[in-house]
Amino acid sequence: MPGVYRFLLSARWAVIALVALLLIPTMVRLGFWQYHRHEARVARNELVARNLGSPPVAFDSLSAPGWSVPTGQVWRTVTAQGHYDTGHEVVVRGRTEPGGSSIGYFVITPLVLADGKGSVLVNRGWVESGADAASLPAVPAPPAGEVTVTGRLRADETYASLGVKNRGGLPERMYKVINSAEQAKFADATVLGGYLELSSSQPAAGAAPQPLAEPGHSDIGPHMAYAVQWWLFASLVPVGLVVMARREARQDGQAPAAADELVGATS
Repeated sequence: MPGVYRFLLSARWAVIALVALLLIPTMVRLGFWQYHRHEARVARNELVARNLGSPPVAFDSLSAPGWSVPTGQVWRTVTAQGHYDTGHEVVVRGRTEPGGSSIGYFVITPLVLADGKGSVLVNRGWVESGADAASLPAVPAPPAGEVTVTGRLRADETYASLGVKNRGGLPERMYKVINSAEQAKFADATVLGGYLELSSSQPAAGAAPQPLAEPGHSDIGPHMAYAVQWWLFASLVPVGLVVMARREARQDGQAPAAADELVGATS
């Protein structure tokens, strides 16, 4: 090793090299973490687009009481025919206004199926909050008589999946999650697993809760850019070490020359 680079054997440079050796694999792993998030986002978008564009199928041809909606079936277009059971309509609190920021409620109304297989929970949309947290909001009535509804298949929510606690104490007909088992117990009826997020109804409703928009499936997010950024940072670490070493070597080489000039000037 040339004498000018002997400083690389110092304790200070040993620490610098150790930090660099830790940084490189960490940045590489962070890059792959963002890359996997990118892949998951792309896969989710493809699933949503495919299922939203699927031909409608009868809700009860897929579901049964206690059925858990598979990930590959979420957002699939489904239909159901029957009449609304307004006597067991509930609201789910803490939900954000579609396209906005106001907090209100989702309106969940069971639809008693015409074929007698049970009821389907229908998320009819969003309404504003009531006068206070203990007051039920004003909810437009659903169409009377037999209706045919079309919407998006959704999986039951759970307290764990939403990260909320079931402390109880809510007013009657007010809940925190959309869950078929919970509503089957409330209505003392057969309720099929999952629920239908309403997109259209025949006959059409008059005044109705604010409908929920279909999920976006074109934005892939910034994850791929973040992955490339982390990998670029990792590649720059050794480059930075070389630049630092050469700069220090150059400075160390200039110091004796400057000292010699100073001695010559004073002699």
